Amino acid sequence: MINDDKLKVRQTENKKKAFKELTIIRDTIFWIDVIGEGQNENAIFARPFNDKEAFPQKLTSKKYYIKNNFHGYGGKSYKCINFKNNFYLIWIDQITKAVWFQIFKEAVSNYKSQSKYLDSVQEPRQLSKSIDGNFDSSFVISEKNFLYGICEINNEDYLFSLNLKKTKQDIHRIKKFNNFAGELCSNTSANSISWIEWGSPYMPWERNDLFFAQIDFAGEIQKIKKFSNKLINAKKNVSFFQPYWISETILVCSEDSSGWWNLLFLDVSEIENIFIKKRVERNLTEYGAPQWVSGITFFSGTKKNLFCLAKKENHLIVEQYKDLQFVKEFSTPFTSVSDFSVFRKKVLLKGYGSDFLEIVFEIDFAEKFDKNFSEQIFIDYVKDCSKPEPFWFKGFEDQSTHSFLYRPLVENFKKPPLLVRAHSGPTSCFDGSYNSEVQYWTSKGFFVSEVNYGGSSGFGKVYRERLNYKWGIVDSYDCKALALELIKSNQVDSEKVVIFGNSAGGLTALNCLLYGSIFTAAICKYPVIDLKDMHYNTHRFEKDYLNSLVGNYANNYDDYINRSPINSINKIRKPILLFHGKKDKVISYEQTLKIQEILIRNNKYSEVIFFENEGHGFKNIENKKLVMQKSQEFLKNALNI
Repeated sequence: MINDDKLKVRQTENKKKAFKELTIIRDTIFWIDVIGEGQNENAIFARPFNDKEAFPQKLTSKKYYIKNNFHGYGGKSYKCINFKNNFYLIWIDQITKAVWFQIFKEAVSNYKSQSKYLDSVQEPRQLSKSIDGNFDSSFVISEKNFLYGICEINNEDYLFSLNLKKTKQDIHRIKKFNNFAGELCSNTSANSISWIEWGSPYMPWERNDLFFAQIDFAGEIQKIKKFSNKLINAKKNVSFFQPYWISETILVCSEDSSGWWNLLFLDVSEIENIFIKKRVERNLTEYGAPQWVSGITFFSGTKKNLFCLAKKENHLIVEQYKDLQFVKEFSTPFTSVSDFSVFRKKVLLKGYGSDFLEIVFEIDFAEKFDKNFSEQIFIDYVKDCSKPEPFWFKGFEDQSTHSFLYRPLVENFKKPPLLVRAHSGPTSCFDGSYNSEVQYWTSKGFFVSEVNYGGSSGFGKVYRERLNYKWGIVDSYDCKALALELIKSNQVDSEKVVIFGNSAGGLTALNCLLYGSIFTAAICKYPVIDLKDMHYNTHRFEKDYLNSLVGNYANNYDDYINRSPINSINKIRKPILLFHGKKDKVISYEQTLKIQEILIRNNKYSEVIFFENEGHGFKNIENKKLVMQKSQEFLKNALNI
């Protein structure tokens, strides 16, 4: 496909603003930022689209902690809906454990000259009573002033409704789902809704089902229909991604029946007769990603102007469709994108690149579409940056496996030490985006590699399924194979090879030390070390994850034991540095505590460091600095440099 247009980007925002959970509605963008000193108080802000000089207007003035904990990993924590010519702002507050709601309208005066762009039509209202559970933010509003959503109570998911005219009401449970549900969405009149469901023994990216329902005048559900089609999912496991209505009768999503998450347009004029309007099948292109959190967006807009994100090799492209017909694609400098949102022809997203930091990107296709996209729009590139080089090598069972290589920026060694990074997930991937830790090590003369081992996403369904029943084997083998390839090609020092891994990557890293002699040391944050404990104690969302990664627990008990580093930690005689937060709810720090004494007794230079106020993923800046300081000291001793 010919592509003559490239989206060039300029830095539009003050770096001090976090711009979390961006959304565009009409001529206004919305986002969340922390206020005050603590992390547990934030607010929703707004400003005019594409006006970087505009002062942000704080919309939520009371003390809220706006956060989504749905299914453990959460996602977007608010939704703004363009309804009855007003802005209906709905958010999830963790202080009251309730859903809140406020209505705004555009300010009458010239908003360009002030810092108030929206006027409150109705003061904030607590819609629901507190619940002992979690809300998702995929809210829908009907013409009858009902708010629909999905919540999680006592480890069960429900479709619920709330009356927008009432306050602090009990949620009205309309439907109890068999297991997990998410991605609630509606057509333009909100008389038809859709959602996805999944359950044991599958994760949502392995298999899920797409459902449709009609809502009657009383706000109750009439007719529920599961989508089934002989070309798509009648006879095989398929994952649907982001079902999204673009008109009264047309829904777009992506599904991976072809082996790649490709576009599917469905006609839902009659719920009893849903049929395929159009399929877009493209190999080597992904219009989706594993649904670890809710609200991931790859499509936005309407039938008249739909914009889609697609991952093509190591780059992201933006595609434009009109009336389901492909119009044009635009290459971007982005290696990853979040917060993708469209209103009419206005496109908003957060973009990440290999040599620039996160930026907020705003463009109006109504103004720019006929202009020359090759004109330079400024990006603030990072100087002295080691660029990722895509590198394919032979991994497990000689299968072609992807990685990124980062060459040292300085020559501090005759041959550079090698740092191999294993990503978490393990259904995740390295995308080549700028990473300050990687750049820190290359600036010190280290050679860094990131391994997209078998099981990583972004390379099609078959690549993802390489890890099925082989977690702890394929991932570790691929990391060792890459290190060996770089050693054989004489690019790195064979005596100084270290593996890094966080969370699931920690299991990969520790197993690399256990089975093989290539690696000299390991550095891990909050590592998975006990699969048996994970089977019994992990949170609800991941309860069935090990069924595909290792196998049924009863039938594969020996694999759970043999692939758990905790059961062989006495065999490791190489130095290990571990970090763990004591507030980790995904992997208990007590697992790391169990091996602390053994590691330090058996392995010279080994150290275990706990953080009192960190969870699964470190956020405190001072703690992050300490991690880098301790890591540098550790490598100096472990590698004798």
